Amino acid sequence: MKYLKLFCMLLLVYSTSYSQIRIRASMGVDYVSTPSLYDYINQNYSASSNDLGSFKAAVNFSGEIDYAVTENYEVGIDFAYRLYSYTTSFGLQKYEMAYYNLMPDIVNYYVINGDGYQFKFGGGVGLRFLSVDETLPTINTADSYSSSGFGFLIRGTGNTRIGTDLYANINFDARYDINGEPEYNGKKITNNVTKTPVNFNSLSIGLSLGLTYFL
Repeated sequence: MKYLKLFCMLLLVYSTSYSQIRIRASMGVDYVSTPSLYDYINQNYSASSNDLGSFKAAVNFSGEIDYAVTENYEVGIDFAYRLYSYTTSFGLQKYEMAYYNLMPDIVNYYVINGDGYQFKFGGGVGLRFLSVDETLPTINTADSYSSSGFGFLIRGTGNTRIGTDLYANINFDARYDINGEPEYNGKKITNNVTKTPVNFNSLSIGLSLGLTYFL
C-alpha cells in the first residue's frame, strides 16, 4: 500500500512539473502547388499570358492546443483553415474558383526550452476536408463541390516571451495533402482538355505569425 502511495505521489509531482498547456492562434501565407488544379485553369480558362505558376499564395488561419508531456516532448491538436481564390474575365463574362481547406492534425514535437524562449520541431498527420465553389462563364451561380482525404505536416516553431505567460509565435510549415477529387451528387470537376477529373492534391510551404499563451 505504501508503495502505491509513493507511486501516486511521484506521478503527481511529475505531472505538476511537466503538465502544461499551450494555446496558439496564428495567421499566415501558404505557397501551394496543386498541379491538377492549375493545369485545369491554365488549359481551360486562363489567358496564355496569365497562366498560373507552380506555386500560388493562399491565406492560412490556424489554432493549436499542446500538452507538455515532458520537458522535451509535447503533443498537440492543430486546426488550420486555408483559403484560395482565382478570378479571370472574358469581356463581360468571368470565371471564378475558390476553395476552403480545413486541416486538423495530431502533432508531436521535440522541444528545446530556454529562458524566455522555446523552439519546437515535429510533425503530424490528420484529415482533410475540402470545399470548392466554381462559377463558370455565362453562369451567375456557383457550383459547390466537396471531398475529404488526409495529409502530413512538418513544422518548426518558435515562441519568444513578451509577457508573463504570453509569447510571440512564428511557424514554418511544410505540408503534403491528399484532398482527392471533389464532387457534388456524383459530378466531378473535369478538365475538358485531358478529359480527366481534377484533383486538389497539394504540396505547400508556409509561414505564419501569432501568439501563444502558456497555462
